[in-house]
Amino acid sequence: MIEKEAVKECEIDVIEVRDTLQNHCIALYGVKAGLETARQLRRLIQTHRMPQRRAYDLNEQDAMLITYGDQVREPDTPPLRTLGKLCEMYLGDVVPCLHLLPFFPYTSDDGFSVADYRAVDPALGTWADIQQLAGRYLMMFDAVINHASVQHNWFQSFLKGDPHYQDHFVSVDGNPDLTQVVRPRALPLLTSFKTEAGEKRVWTTFSADQVDLNYRHPQVLLKIVDLLLFYAEQGAEFIRLDAIAYLWKELGTTCIHLPQTHQVIQLMRAVLDEATPHVKLITETNVPHIDNIAYFGNGTNEAQLVYNFALPPLTLHTLQTGDATAIAEWASNLALPSDKTTFFNFLASHDGVGLNPVRGILNDMQIDNLVNVTQQVGGKVSYKTNGDGTQSPYELNVNYFDALTGQADEGSEAQTEAQSIDRFIAAHAIMFSLIGMPGIYFHSLFGSRGWSAGVELLGHNRAINREKLNLADLESELIERHSCRSRVLRRLTHLLRVRGQHAAFDPYGKQLIVKGLSSTLIVQRVGRNSRQPVLCLINVTDQPTQVCLPWRELLGTDKSADDMVNGSRCLLRGLGVTMEPYQVRWLTH
Repeated sequence: MIEKEAVKECEIDVIEVRDTLQNHCIALYGVKAGLETARQLRRLIQTHRMPQRRAYDLNEQDAMLITYGDQVREPDTPPLRTLGKLCEMYLGDVVPCLHLLPFFPYTSDDGFSVADYRAVDPALGTWADIQQLAGRYLMMFDAVINHASVQHNWFQSFLKGDPHYQDHFVSVDGNPDLTQVVRPRALPLLTSFKTEAGEKRVWTTFSADQVDLNYRHPQVLLKIVDLLLFYAEQGAEFIRLDAIAYLWKELGTTCIHLPQTHQVIQLMRAVLDEATPHVKLITETNVPHIDNIAYFGNGTNEAQLVYNFALPPLTLHTLQTGDATAIAEWASNLALPSDKTTFFNFLASHDGVGLNPVRGILNDMQIDNLVNVTQQVGGKVSYKTNGDGTQSPYELNVNYFDALTGQADEGSEAQTEAQSIDRFIAAHAIMFSLIGMPGIYFHSLFGSRGWSAGVELLGHNRAINREKLNLADLESELIERHSCRSRVLRRLTHLLRVRGQHAAFDPYGKQLIVKGLSSTLIVQRVGRNSRQPVLCLINVTDQPTQVCLPWRELLGTDKSADDMVNGSRCLLRGLGVTMEPYQVRWLTH
């Protein structure tokens, strides 16, 4: 803690020496610059304060659709309006939250190389369209703030020699040792650019078109905090901190998960809590599970939600092998640091299925099997460069439905598709059963298959799961009740609707994993304000199985229970409960 005399020497009026913002700023920038930064942050808070908005407490009815703004298109209509119309027609209130992937002007990476943080891409619509969606859905905006596009005006000013922007980016002189730097790409870390002052090598963690911002410079932090508050004013209820683990650069370190990165997130949380208390931070860190959950902080000072990155590969492993042992062991150790934090559960997204989160949970042979199955079903695999120069699989680029078809039984095409749908629904039932808030990618909810042609067309592996659809074509498939799209959508929305009717699925509640039965994942859920449990059973195999459990201990009865999924009454005595292949039962007394 800094002495009061030292503060006075800076000749800056301060509210209180022990002020949280000041502590964070001083830790990041030293006494003089830190106190001035804290003072400017307080000005931002006063400018953007929205005290009338109360924090929204997530509940069992909350689920989020993950989608691009132009995921569906129709002639002569802004795609954001088309998306809103589709959601209203087919989702109703069953998915009340909407994650719009970056909707800003961009130059590459399907939106994640942002050229203007404060504008809506005119090809999608306007801020008025965004705000119309925000009037109906709880909105999540992306804060792509680790890096910006080389076409962003900040970087263009940097290239032109504008002195105000010379510290906005990370330039590297000489030949420092960068071998410790951890990064998720097999590309050069530094990219050379011609500037008014000569050639400079600039830090580019993700690609040559994505230049990293320099948070060692207080003005960058201030501009980004101002941006987050602007997003709140435009309707954001959730702000997703994209690739946040790489935020702070320190030569001689790994440049991932550094203490300063956590300090910046804590500072952002403190500002938002004071100015916009309804906004929740969610961190996107595709890293091993133990590092990922560190972004909860102490349960009150960092992210309110973290992406549950181990879940997608573990669910694939479970259903591809017909063995719930690994996922049951992992899930039994899931814990929340407070009743104000929870997991953001998902299976598929605009990105692929990350493998790093399950290193240490699955062994090398099991991870290799995930890679092999992905390739067998026509998917792709992306690699990263390790510190020793070798490469290892980093991400499976595959449509999630396709990834679960590789183990289908032989038989007619209709039978194979039916079983694939059952397996796909079982995968989502696993996600819906576990503690947390579920997020469903558009192509999963609407039963899409992989877009192999997109990989060739766009030249990158992630395109396989990023196809844009024509509204009329999509609707024609959804009208056909026996189509794959229609069956998947009906069954997933049914599960979500049923889930939302029971307080046991409270995202902040408790769960108990019953281990020992490899064929079936068994999860007991209990809400914070409800003593009535729900017992979730998911058969992860292609064979019928019998489940015998201490029913009275888990359900409060050993006679019979209601199956919430199919509406039947289930007898518990005798041989136990029969589970058909990939069947889902949610039992309650």
